[in-house]
Amino acid sequence: MNPDTFPSWQVWAFLSAVFAALTAIFAKIGVEDINSDLATLIRTVIVLISLALILFATGQFNQIGPISTKSWVFLFLSGLGTGASWICYFRALKLGPATLVAPIDKLSVVLVALFGVVFLGERPSLNGWLGIAMIAAGAVLIVFKS
Repeated sequence: MNPDTFPSWQVWAFLSAVFAALTAIFAKIGVEDINSDLATLIRTVIVLISLALILFATGQFNQIGPISTKSWVFLFLSGLGTGASWICYFRALKLGPATLVAPIDKLSVVLVALFGVVFLGERPSLNGWLGIAMIAAGAVLIVFKS
């Protein structure tokens, strides 16, 4: 599938949410009988192979140009963050129910908004802040059993 097939970022964001939800369910089942770090490694290898196949199949490996030092540094840091996130996520899924782990994990949405303001100078609208607050409140409500 060509990235230009759906030019709307909203479609890609929604698809990301769908696949993230499926990931949580599949991972919860897959991690039941094995070490969570091993499960993370297996998942990472599959992601690596899948992305390589997609790049080869779509001819995108032929379009690689120069990559700046800044890009390398921040992609490296992003990769470390992803790895740490996945290790923690799989450990949490091993220990707790997916219906509680995933909402807490999605507090990343709130943190992205806060980090976006601090580090990127982004300015969410009033509706944006309301939505961010509702996501935070929803995660808190889900975690506390009544």
